[in-house]
Amino acid sequence: MTQTEQAQDFDHAIKDEDIERAKLLLGIDAPISIDEHHRRAGVDTIRQFAIGYGDDNPLYVDPEYAAGTRWGGPIAPPMIHSSLSKKMLGDPIPEDVRKATKGLFSGVHLFVSGQDTEWFQPVRPGDELYGFGGMESTEVKTSEYAGRSVIRIRRAVRVNQRAEVVAIERTILIATERKKSRERGKYMDLKPASYTDEQIAEIDEIYAAEGPRGAEPRWWEDVHVGDALPKMVKGPLTLTDMISFHAGGYGFGPYGIGGARVGYKNRQRVPKFYIKNAAGIPDVAQRLHWENEWSQSIGNPMAYDYGVMRECWLTHYVTDWMGDDGWLVRQHDEMRKFNYIGDTQFIAGEVAGKRVENGNGVVDLEFQATSQRGEVTAPATATVALPSREFGVVVLPQPDEELRRKAAAMMARHNELSRGRR
Repeated sequence: MTQTEQAQDFDHAIKDEDIERAKLLLGIDAPISIDEHHRRAGVDTIRQFAIGYGDDNPLYVDPEYAAGTRWGGPIAPPMIHSSLSKKMLGDPIPEDVRKATKGLFSGVHLFVSGQDTEWFQPVRPGDELYGFGGMESTEVKTSEYAGRSVIRIRRAVRVNQRAEVVAIERTILIATERKKSRERGKYMDLKPASYTDEQIAEIDEIYAAEGPRGAEPRWWEDVHVGDALPKMVKGPLTLTDMISFHAGGYGFGPYGIGGARVGYKNRQRVPKFYIKNAAGIPDVAQRLHWENEWSQSIGNPMAYDYGVMRECWLTHYVTDWMGDDGWLVRQHDEMRKFNYIGDTQFIAGEVAGKRVENGNGVVDLEFQATSQRGEVTAPATATVALPSREFGVVVLPQPDEELRRKAAAMMARHNELSRGRR
């Protein structure tokens, strides 16, 4: 959930007209015109991103170690596409569709409830990422509490400079008729977390036992349904964690955020994104992720993390477990509760399934992040391909032929327009 979603007035009903207009966008792919903080992957880019969310796996952060793995060098953590992307040039959606869908669901409560991601290729030093996508589905549901809800799936296809599909993200967007009065301020009585020395020691004990499996293969044959996964901890969440996450590359590129003159120019470009603080200084609305005062002014008890940060944590949980030779095929996650400054998330799970898929031995995992309050904040599932004594090394999955052709065509058009700009 973002700062702009929180700041809206959500008292409007969903219009039948908007539901019909939303359907005009289905199946239309367009280039993603966003430059993220990082435009090209490098050894330092990969290391900084991993360290930013607390992952010290040598496969990502130690080039000499990574050179001895099956990958022959560093590869990026799965969620790298959240901070690495270049603007893709291409043909926009048809003008009549753009006009007909302008202002969809205006004034309605809009939020992101989760994401499905599939991975097909590693990102290596020197790689660039581009993206295209659009709305994949629209579904209307009705409940007594929320009234009507419109559930939309937005697909984003990430491709590298070789036109290889790297990942597919499917983001779950929900528009609801819940009233602002029911939503805003309902957590304001929540008290900030505090810890005794003994509680910190218990958290530290989990940290001390953590670590990536590394070079020792986790053989598919040795994994069984019902096996418990090791514990992982993230927290207590501090402002330092938020700074580190941004230092790793997340979140500032698309918003144009920068210091001094860069910040001034951005404020002229998007003045509504800047809101005065108590001292009368214009600052970004995004600061609700690190400034309690601003977060409280719009109905939250304190600042809170990004959903993407927890997605990185959840993939970290899986990649630590699977080892260097495994491959995270897909992950589904949901952000059900806020993770406030001071909160601690404990991640645990188990093996839920085991089978053969596309020539690989794969396992299904079920796991979740649970806060120190005992609330599940982020449930998740994942499918992991593991090396097998019978099948051999993991073979990277492939997207379907139609999508590969689409990716090649989109990159060809991008390259054509790029040449025309020179």
